[in-house]
Parts: sequence; structure tokens; C-alpha cells
Amino acid sequence: MLIVMAILSISGNSPLPKLFLMGDSISGHYKPFLGKYLAGYVQLESKKDDTQTEKNLDIPGGGNIGDSRMALAFLKEKLKDSTFNPDYLLLNCGLHDIKRDLSTNEIQVSEHEYRKNLETIVLLLQKKHIQLIWIRTTPVVDSIHNAKQRAFHRYAEDVESYNKIADEVCSKYNISEIDLFAFSERLGIEQFIDHVHYKESARDLQAAYIAGSLLSYLECVKRN
Repeated sequence: MLIVMAILSISGNSPLPKLFLMGDSISGHYKPFLGKYLAGYVQLESKKDDTQTEKNLDIPGGGNIGDSRMALAFLKEKLKDSTFNPDYLLLNCGLHDIKRDLSTNEIQVSEHEYRKNLETIVLLLQKKHIQLIWIRTTPVVDSIHNAKQRAFHRYAEDVESYNKIADEVCSKYNISEIDLFAFSERLGIEQFIDHVHYKESARDLQAAYIAGSLLSYLECVKRN
């Protein structure tokens, strides 16, 4: 919050940067709070929500972009629209990628495909001169998640592996990251309302953290 307040104290007359948010249900939960913190400083847009997201947070739909394969497919279609011209795209996808089938233990999106999908997203955005900002996937606690979610499993070690892949892609292409994983982990497991989603108070804090990180980054871009 101190970072947010410091950045918001800086005035300027330049046009507001345009930011498009793409993510899963975690981002859908913190989006209203993020809009509050960014109001007047960033034009925030996102995938339209048809109210289906809240009916089942584990099934992509509405504003829930799903896994990296779905994110890539959505982005390819979105980039065909000549009016889609954000300055920045804020993206997090990973929780759906690491879903594991209960009977086979097969993961939804392999590590190889995950890396390929992220690199393809980066290259597509570079061609359109849209800067990607990556949000690291939030934590999974095996004993909590797999006791409450009976349709599929997730594991902390997969979160770690897929976050590492994203880190490597971001390093390779000089992409800025916001470490929502570490921030959310510090909030504690008492902030979970189910197997992986957070209380409203935690969503507010996540949004404040993202806003502070984002506005600090934009200020650095402005100065340079």
C-alpha cells in the first residue's frame, strides 16, 4: 500500500496507459479491487465475464481464461481485432495447466507445451508492440486442495515447476514479473475459502500488491 500511495502521488498529463488483464478465477476475484487501485492511472480492461465464472470457479468460462492453451487461443483471436491495442497485457495462467487427472495422474498441459505456449504468447505480443507483464501462479497446499477438490488434483511441486518455467521465459525475453505466489503465501493458509481461492480481504491485498508493483514498473518506464 505504501508503494501504491507513493506512485499515486505523482501527477502527469500524459494519456493513461491501457492495460488488458487475462487470467483465471484468481484474477477475476482480485480484478474489482485492482480496478479501484488503478482508477485514474491506468485504463484497465479484461475478458468479458458472462456471470458463468462464479458458478464453478474450476471450469474456465466468462472472465476465466483457463490454462495457457486457452489463453493462447483467446489471444490469437483477440489480436485479429484492430481495435485491440493495449500498451500492456497482464497475464497469469498456470493453475488450470497443472490439473491432474485422478485416475491417470496425467497433467492437463505438459511442461513442454506450457513453455511453448508462453513463448508463443510473448512473440505474438511483441509483434503487436504490446508489453507483457507476468503474474506468478498462486500457491497450492496439497493437503488442503486434494481433500476438498474431488474432480482433479493439484500439487505444490507442479506450481513450483511451472512458475520456474515462466521465470525462465520471462528472463529470456526480459519480461517483468509480479510475484503473487510469494505474496499470497505470506498471507497464510487461513485466507483460503476452499481448495485454492481466497477471502475478499486477501483479494483486496493481492490487488494492492499488484497495483503497487505495476505502478512502480510504469513509473520506471516513464522515467526511462
